[in-house]
Amino acid sequence: MPFPMIPEALLRALTERGYTEPTAVQAAVLEPETRGRDLLVSAQTGSGKTVAFGLAIAPELVGDAERLPQAGAPLALVVAPTRELALQVKAELSWLYAQIGGRVVSCVGGMDPLAERRALGGGAHIVVGTPGRLRDHLERGNLRPEALRAVVLDEADEMLDLGFREELEAILGAAPEDRRTLLFSATVPREIERLARSFQTDALRIEAKGEGGQHGDIEHRAVVVAPQGIERAVVNLLRASDSPRAIVFCSTRAAVARLHGNLTERGFSAVAISGELTQSERSRALQALRDGRAQVCVATDVAARGIDLPDLGLVIHAELPKEPEVMLHRSGRTGRAGRKGVSVLVVPMNRRRMAERLLMGARVQAEWGVPPTADAIRARDAERLAAQARALLEEDPEAEDRAVARILAASHGAEDLAAVLVKVLRAPLPAPEDLAPVEAAPPRRPTYERASGEGEGVWFRINVGRDGRADPRWILPLLCRRGQVRRDEIGRIRILGRETQFEVAPGAASRFAVAARRPDADDPNIRVEPVTGGGRSGPPPGARPRREAPRQRMA
Repeated sequence: MPFPMIPEALLRALTERGYTEPTAVQAAVLEPETRGRDLLVSAQTGSGKTVAFGLAIAPELVGDAERLPQAGAPLALVVAPTRELALQVKAELSWLYAQIGGRVVSCVGGMDPLAERRALGGGAHIVVGTPGRLRDHLERGNLRPEALRAVVLDEADEMLDLGFREELEAILGAAPEDRRTLLFSATVPREIERLARSFQTDALRIEAKGEGGQHGDIEHRAVVVAPQGIERAVVNLLRASDSPRAIVFCSTRAAVARLHGNLTERGFSAVAISGELTQSERSRALQALRDGRAQVCVATDVAARGIDLPDLGLVIHAELPKEPEVMLHRSGRTGRAGRKGVSVLVVPMNRRRMAERLLMGARVQAEWGVPPTADAIRARDAERLAAQARALLEEDPEAEDRAVARILAASHGAEDLAAVLVKVLRAPLPAPEDLAPVEAAPPRRPTYERASGEGEGVWFRINVGRDGRADPRWILPLLCRRGQVRRDEIGRIRILGRETQFEVAPGAASRFAVAARRPDADDPNIRVEPVTGGGRSGPPPGARPRREAPRQRMA
């Protein structure tokens, strides 16, 4: 049996949905030793984890019965970080439990709380919601936790990043002590481990295949562009793709609104999803994508969580994410459930090192190159339009159409008629953009070493050290960007407790000092200053700087 230990009705639901074999995470949570135990599961987005925890909690909900009992106080609670993800989870669990009489109710911010209260009052087997709204219903007595047999935290790392620790602790604290607790998370940082120790009992740690590494169904690319050419590169990437659906990520609501407006003006059928939209506006945007009225979604990171479009084959990072985990979450919108996808980082020339650091932190190997050129897109269009025209010619025209064709053929040649057909087919296509030429691959240079007879380098410091998780892997690119110097012009780096000292080649020190004093929007709290005394106040000879995993820089 490909899906062991689950009721026959759930097997039928899986078969009707086209499931023949479990994914890695689904197989892992259905192993015999997981039955009845708390689980701490790490798995990539798009790995089928919603169905995984839906199957994992089935023994607690159904037992040996053929159907669920009449809905009353909920038996299971699923907590998700965003409205979109919660509603997506509700939809997945609804079809999974439909054949055994399951009733799934959602409680999410942005929806009518009175309607949710009535739904809870009518009884539910599973409640899915966001942390703030669930806590509110708990405190008002609308959500009764006494019958809960299982609690699932989906994307627990994201909920902690969004500041929901207090809400999660309140929800878990209200649930019965003998319930099962399942934590699903893309990554398992210390915060998640502490949460697990506090609210789980002898949890079984499960790492699905490929955790934290490259997703086998996603092809990662990085394209280098001029700093002012990001938007034009996005246009050409969309035009060159054969994917029916694409999502473009921006970092802020303002950037989403600007790019969405520009893409729409260029002729793309695009929708926007960001935190400033109401839930009904987001739902309409997603429906437009699902029914084909829109092909492109421009979104912020948080707003896009939970979006699951079966034919979304392209993810574009129009703005670089700040953390490797964010990049993996973005990329995970494609390549889902065994389907192939492409994830493209748009990398301004002055952000190459940042992009390299992101890829390294995510353990992703990307193919570096440049965006498609306008000429390449026009050549590709010629092939597509020819194929489209041939497909039309193979159809049997109506008699009225043939009559018009005979009139036109009498006065125009076949080539002219074919040219008009191609022109009509080409008309809806947005025009490709001309891009400034750039170097395709990021240069790699050796670390600075003093030449024979060259004097001691000039020492500087920045106000972040071991206490701020300083790491040479992100410090070196930062120094090159702030000081407008090359890697081979940076020498020794000494990481101390509250500061980091570094050496700059004598010939580049003056240029570095002038450039590094300028305000920096990306790292406004990091200050660069010269070290008095030539930097000899650093660590004792032979001391090694502590190197830790890269993370967000802290002042």
